[in-house]
Amino acid sequence: MYEAVHARPDGDATAARHAATAARHGYDGVVVRTRDALDPAGESGEPSDEAAALRDEYGIDVVDAVEIDAADATSASGAVGNYRSSRTVVCLVGGDDGLNRFAVEEPRVDVLVRPMDGSGDFNHVLAKAARDNGVHVEFDLGPLFRATGGKRVRALADLRKLREIVTYYDAPHVVSANPRSHLELRAPREVVAAAEAVGFDAEWVEEGLRAWGEIAGRNRERRSEAFIEPGVRLGRYEEDG
Repeated sequence: MYEAVHARPDGDATAARHAATAARHGYDGVVVRTRDALDPAGESGEPSDEAAALRDEYGIDVVDAVEIDAADATSASGAVGNYRSSRTVVCLVGGDDGLNRFAVEEPRVDVLVRPMDGSGDFNHVLAKAARDNGVHVEFDLGPLFRATGGKRVRALADLRKLREIVTYYDAPHVVSANPRSHLELRAPREVVAAAEAVGFDAEWVEEGLRAWGEIAGRNRERRSEAFIEPGVRLGRYEEDG
């Protein structure tokens, strides 16, 4: 299972500190969603020297990503175009109706993050588009661990509504505690237990934690020189004798 983290300068800990802590917690990998925190992968999808060194030191996969926080869909479109060719995982922050709609209708976006923040909503039309375009919807469980009072209650209500729509229309999803510090990282079993306590299915949460790694693996394969299209790769073949 994987966690998607904010590292410096966006977060309060380095990519290396996140990787070390995630390894101790039993994760298989971390997705570093801060653009300037980790060198991008090579043109063929192989991890950068920096990411490979962290993998070798801590024994977990370290994935370069970007989290695009744009003012509107037009700005988001330009940013997605800029980063799609250089980042293994591309996330787009939602939170209003225009950005949510753009994200789920854009196959170049891997993950729509925090779709219920701000004034945004998420409905059946968006869920169908996310399913059809393979865009994962993030379930940010951070408020379970860090929010209190009314803010926590509202966040849980939004998560339950989002889960009902996403699961009904079979849209893909990811799960994250959205840590900005290594101190906010929680072990997979803690994330699952907290989610179960508020009514989420454990297997569904685990599926969302694994999905980050599946996205990274798929995109690495697509960027490799051998990839032509899903199910078709360059390679040697034997002629009939």
